[in-house]
Amino acid sequence: MRVGQAYKNILYLKYSPHFYNPGTLMFNFIKNALKSLYSTITSPLQGLFSRATIDQDTIKELEKILIEADTGITTTKHIIATVQQAARSGALANGNDLRTLLHAELLRLLSNTPFTATSPVYLLVGINGSGKTTVVSKLAYLHASQGKRVLLVAADTFRAAAQEQLNQWAQSINVDIVVGSPNQDPAAVVFEGCRKFLAEKYDVVIIDTAGRLQTKINLMKELEKIRRVINKHLPNQPITTLLTVDSMLGQNSFEQAKLFHESTPLDGIVLTKMDGTGKGGIVFSITQALHIPIAFISFGEQKTAFAPFQAKAYVDSIIGIQ
Repeated sequence: MRVGQAYKNILYLKYSPHFYNPGTLMFNFIKNALKSLYSTITSPLQGLFSRATIDQDTIKELEKILIEADTGITTTKHIIATVQQAARSGALANGNDLRTLLHAELLRLLSNTPFTATSPVYLLVGINGSGKTTVVSKLAYLHASQGKRVLLVAADTFRAAAQEQLNQWAQSINVDIVVGSPNQDPAAVVFEGCRKFLAEKYDVVIIDTAGRLQTKINLMKELEKIRRVINKHLPNQPITTLLTVDSMLGQNSFEQAKLFHESTPLDGIVLTKMDGTGKGGIVFSITQALHIPIAFISFGEQKTAFAPFQAKAYVDSIIGIQ
């Protein structure tokens, strides 16, 4: 199954309540479209779940799987402590018990921070190379496919190809865009975007920003200025700020999320490049330590290779529940 077809199946079944089974759907989606994630965590876990008894060696194997899946030391220790306690109390007799316990614990980690977005104003942040501009375009297509009028704002005026890339995306998905001049003040471009958004009554505005993390102070000041412009000219609209995180970078992605979260309020994470060597466990590390919800997952370059994150469906797929 191709990634695009997998996404179409997600949308079809999501809005077909008589047929929708999120466990089966997302499991097949990960198994077929995100093969690296399946082979890294789901398949190895199946071997543990088939065991007749659970001993300390099995628990050590589980710990190794979680670490290798980029779940992080702190989050993995927390999960293993829960498993050990269940083993001591006699509540962990076999692999099926382990599956049930792990499913409940992983779901709890994600369910503590659900993503909700009610604002039509999206601000995309993230370092260069994290797939931010592509995510802006996919998010625009998602809203446009729902019949909304979408406006893109190319406020990354420092990366040479950023505005050109976003302009090409805008043409391909048939949405409008505000583009500034090279090296223009990004806040000035955002001002023009806010003006056009109000004057022409768009439903959604999505703003792309620069991602020069190596100049952290300047970048964060720039983001603060952009937020001030939005708040001034769209005072009745809260801002939904999404951070793009490259899932292939593992715990380095966690450090990026932590750094941005310290400097600018984040409403959600978009995990990108999930079809590469992303291992999937980073979602639990981010939500547990930073309390930031996962909003979307992105995989591949196609405009449809993008999906809202569903905690239960994701955990079902990781565990292998169909």
